[in-house]
Amino acid sequence: MEIENIRNFCIISHIDHGKSTLADRFLELTNTVPKEKMHPQFLDMMDLEKERGITIKMQPVRMTYRTRMGTDNYADSKDLLYKELTYKILNLIDTPGHVDFSYEVSRGMSAVEGAILLVDATKGIQAQTLANLELAQNEGLSIIPAVNKIDLPQAQVAKTQKEIAEILKIKRDEVLKISAKVGTDVEKILEEVIKKVPPPKGKIGAPLKALIFDSKYDPYLGVIAYVRIFDGKVKEGDFVYILQAGLKVKVKEVGWFLPSLTRTEVLRAGEIGYIALGVKEAQILRIGQTITVAGAEEKVKALPGYKEPKPVVFVSIFPEKDTNFLHLKDGLEKLKLNDPSLFFEPEVRSMLGKGFRCGFLGVLHAEITVERLRREFGLNLMITSPSVVYKILKKNGEEILVYSPKDWPHFSEIQKVYEKFARVKIIVPQKFLSNVLGLIKEKKPIFESLGEKIIMEVKMPLREVIIGFYDKLKSVSEGFASMDYRILDWEETDLVKLEFLIGGRVEEALSKILPRKFAQKEAQRMVEILKENIPPQLFTLPIQARVEGKIIARRNIKARRRDVLAPLYGGDYTRKLKLLERQKRGKKKLKEEGQVSIPNEVFWKIIKLSG
Repeated sequence: MEIENIRNFCIISHIDHGKSTLADRFLELTNTVPKEKMHPQFLDMMDLEKERGITIKMQPVRMTYRTRMGTDNYADSKDLLYKELTYKILNLIDTPGHVDFSYEVSRGMSAVEGAILLVDATKGIQAQTLANLELAQNEGLSIIPAVNKIDLPQAQVAKTQKEIAEILKIKRDEVLKISAKVGTDVEKILEEVIKKVPPPKGKIGAPLKALIFDSKYDPYLGVIAYVRIFDGKVKEGDFVYILQAGLKVKVKEVGWFLPSLTRTEVLRAGEIGYIALGVKEAQILRIGQTITVAGAEEKVKALPGYKEPKPVVFVSIFPEKDTNFLHLKDGLEKLKLNDPSLFFEPEVRSMLGKGFRCGFLGVLHAEITVERLRREFGLNLMITSPSVVYKILKKNGEEILVYSPKDWPHFSEIQKVYEKFARVKIIVPQKFLSNVLGLIKEKKPIFESLGEKIIMEVKMPLREVIIGFYDKLKSVSEGFASMDYRILDWEETDLVKLEFLIGGRVEEALSKILPRKFAQKEAQRMVEILKENIPPQLFTLPIQARVEGKIIARRNIKARRRDVLAPLYGGDYTRKLKLLERQKRGKKKLKEEGQVSIPNEVFWKIIKLSG
């Protein structure tokens, strides 16, 4: 296949605007998947994606399409290439839509030349639509705009077309109108891809230069690299060199995505496919590395790759059984193969044992990763509440980063506390504006009009943005508002560590970092939760909340009564006194030693309720 007949593109949009459904129609139009094997969301390979109705992992697919260009519709085209009925190779990368997976979207964009911008006609432009569009424009991609779901009775097609046209600075009739569900005018999009997306540039005769944009682990083939070939070619049996890893390996297999991995003889410049490298150590290879032919490593300059994403949400993950620690480590290493934004390092806690402190790009990213560990690796896991990173200036002049409450220094050592802030962009219909303003009270938003919608920008602590804000926003706007955010720099703030003592012993897994002004209210709430859920002991158990050495809330759990006299029937009364005295001494000893018995399941229920 000539490089001029290849088109590489992706689909970008806000979550739930119909990307996966549009991809299904493309698979049907190009006969890539037989009708009898077709099912909804075909490119969403994980059960988790189908259950949640969202795309989590990008998925490439190679389609062969016979263009209709050259018919009367395109008779006035001056380019002879489009006047010939010919087969085109269309390499599509279906990308996620949720803000937590924007890094996944950016990686897919670096492997293509064009993007279909899809907008739901019932919802219009959303925050993530603008964020993804900005990414595509920064990559220099050709944009093909389309309004989807025009078949729905509540669709506002003309208004949505106008919104898109204003943002792209184009004429309204340049925005395509489609229904991915029923297939209306879907084929026009493919024709526009062929017409407007430029063919890839590259020289087949040059040394191999391939970018790893994704990867996965196979027990038989080892690491499988998903690649875009920019120059040269590669085939089974070739010796290749991974520049950043300094590793020379023999290629075990090359192939295309149809969409399953399908073996082929050779991958050439301009194509998207996979290379099975046979490497068994998952941690050696990284997404963003450059592959060249062995012997040419001195001549070939590495491709830019990807900027390493910085995690913003931190969660500690522990296996229920200590014997599964290495199994958990193996699972995390294999997930990191196709999710470079995942961060983890070993962590040990007295009550929880050995586990890992993990960093994520958002709360949903954390939830999905934990669920994948449970399903794909059969692990039973215990998870702490999510937190963000803080910076502390100590009185001795030392600056430290704190990723979890357990690492918070003693209050007497702290001079200043800093936390990350974020610039949040919210798009909301005018009728829900007052509700959203109530959610961000005490903030000072900047307003901009977008037809019947309002674009608001507001600065707020990253801690507030990532933990619960999205759900609250959806609730107050009945699901119509959307948001995106950009992380800003550090700012000084007044935060304290709220500790909880059970029987006089601090339980670090329950500790929280929060603004000083909210500490009292949260302390009262938490001690009530602890009192209701911790089972009674053989002695009175105090539950306390402490800030900077001061107890600010307390509740007692009454002692559980045990009738030590029940086995006695009559006899000398002094025997009863001895048993009661022994029980009293035992309770006192237990209380002094702080031997509180909290079952694991109760402990994790408390963490969940306190989140």
